[in-house]
Amino acid sequence: MTTAIYPGSFDPITKGHLNIIQRAAKIFDRLIVCVMVNVDKRPMFTLEERVDMIRRVTQGLDNVTVDSSSALLAEYAQQNNVNVVVKGLRAATDFEKEFQMALINHKMNPNLDSMFLTSEHQFMYLSSSVVKELGSHGADLSDFLPEEIIPDCVKRMNQTV
Repeated sequence: MTTAIYPGSFDPITKGHLNIIQRAAKIFDRLIVCVMVNVDKRPMFTLEERVDMIRRVTQGLDNVTVDSSSALLAEYAQQNNVNVVVKGLRAATDFEKEFQMALINHKMNPNLDSMFLTSEHQFMYLSSSVVKELGSHGADLSDFLPEEIIPDCVKRMNQTV
């Protein structure tokens, strides 16, 4: 059984993230979507809220599980006996950063390889940061977020404005 990890901060999970999850779930027997702690980011949602939102939008994908971790990705993969990391790429700038991280993860855990899935064209511009910016100005988020979590996001964005 081949298991992969799709790590990220998912603050919030976007339709672009969900597209990568759906595609990776077709490739691997099991996919762990892992909400990672990123010390460089100040999340809008708690770790638990992000895990809950991802569980809601992936509930129809039987081979997808959701977890969270504050460990380094290479360590988390080793602890969970996973040898593949899935990362989504939107643009060339993503590739440079993700390639560097793939090399570091492989150095820390030689059994860990990275697989890059390119974003589908309709999601290439999409990021959680863009969604938060749009939402803070009252924009319609239905093209950007899974419908199950739009009310949560609008409520939180209204509270933080």
